[in-house]
Amino acid sequence: MLPNQDYYTVLGVTRDASQEEIKRAYFEAAQKLHPDKNTAAGETELFLGVQQAYEALSNPNRRMQYDATLPPEENPSRPYTYKILYSRPNLVSLDEPQLLYFILELGAPAAARGAPASPLNVCLVLDRSTSMLGEKMDVVKATAIQVLRNLRPQDILSVVAFSDRAEVIIPAAYHQDKARLEARIQMIQPSGATEIYQGLEAGVKEVMRSLDGKHINHIILLTDGRTYGDEQQCLGLASKLAEHGIGISGMGIGQEWNDIFLDVLSTRTGGSSAYIAQPQDIKRLLLEKFNALAQTYAEDITLDSKYIEDVQLSYAFRLQPDPSPIELGEDTLHLGSMLQDTPTQVIFEYIIHPKAVKSEALTILDGTLKVPVVSQVMPVPPLRMQLKCAVSDSPETIPPPPQIVQALSRLMLYRMQERAHQEIEKGNVEGATRQLQMLASNLLTQGEKSLAQTILLEMESLQKQNELTIEGSKKIKYGTRSLFSAPSKKEFGQ
Repeated sequence: MLPNQDYYTVLGVTRDASQEEIKRAYFEAAQKLHPDKNTAAGETELFLGVQQAYEALSNPNRRMQYDATLPPEENPSRPYTYKILYSRPNLVSLDEPQLLYFILELGAPAAARGAPASPLNVCLVLDRSTSMLGEKMDVVKATAIQVLRNLRPQDILSVVAFSDRAEVIIPAAYHQDKARLEARIQMIQPSGATEIYQGLEAGVKEVMRSLDGKHINHIILLTDGRTYGDEQQCLGLASKLAEHGIGISGMGIGQEWNDIFLDVLSTRTGGSSAYIAQPQDIKRLLLEKFNALAQTYAEDITLDSKYIEDVQLSYAFRLQPDPSPIELGEDTLHLGSMLQDTPTQVIFEYIIHPKAVKSEALTILDGTLKVPVVSQVMPVPPLRMQLKCAVSDSPETIPPPPQIVQALSRLMLYRMQERAHQEIEKGNVEGATRQLQMLASNLLTQGEKSLAQTILLEMESLQKQNELTIEGSKKIKYGTRSLFSAPSKKEFGQ
């Protein structure tokens, strides 16, 4: 065990961690440091330290005896920056619900921005169903070959092609004979129907073969069609991947793919989905995804929170990188990755019910933040987050911070299109039209004329057909989401 580190620090857990959390932390640390996978000097000793810590903390009696020997807990230095911005300085004692927003911002230290890019363990899962025939398949194969050529010696790439069955085109390995592998990619031929679970399952096996905490472990799914009957299997697989720190990015090509399904599939692992309108955009977006993966500083940041009565988390959205809504409903929120040169920003919306504001201060969040930094051999100790807000009889007149105002103005646009879709599902065409009209007006005032024009055209379709076109619906959804995006600053393979 490293000097001046206690057992809790070695495993990367808090002193009040449950037995399940200790067991999970041991599994993750042992997987990263196991001698069968690591031969670097000193890592065997680290692995033995992890075993020693687990043996002590997993036994309740030994843990109690060990806890009695510990000095008071200190705030450790952290390999990331951390900031909270609130929409208002205090809550008001009211007899009606009130909203509170805060932005969590996490950033890599300045030294990380010039550090070598993280090694990759990535599987490309490519739809080769009949609908991919022609330009789409040609561009996908050419881009996969470009990715292969850009690989560095430390990168691991695998390629799976699927339709109603899956085939491993390139197994996960450090590849040397790239010319032979390029020929295998060129031989992919479209046929069959779309069954995404077949492709995902094969892709998971390839990534798991080389699973290593020192690599960015990720699956990139490209599809142009809908899968039928296996959606729950896919989502169950995504939940298991999240436990292993493996992310999924979904990319839908054209019109016919299910954006709602692909969104949930990706966000369940802290990933995101993307809309590829035209085949010629495939290369740019796929290479941008590899660029971002290579810049990853921390993978799958998670926030575990405890239930607080009359305080409801109603919405969460990742502002950057990869703007995306965050799936609620579980105790663990997957906030996504942190890049070397782009901080992670997540905005949270809370509904505070009247019964909660009866004291002078209210706890908004009681949770644990975990930031798994890829370059760190030992686990990063989790951050205990206990956010409180003062309660007063009258509101403060201090305006919200500009960063909150800007984020909420963009989020308002995205949520307008969400509400429009919800009204359409309920059969309320008038309500959906009203939301789209407000969205188009706001976009025009911000100079987003092309997206506003798309919305106005879709309103005509809505009046005639009682629904949006498939293409228009995706353009509006991903168009409003792209308003948050920041350009990439590095190039993969350079």
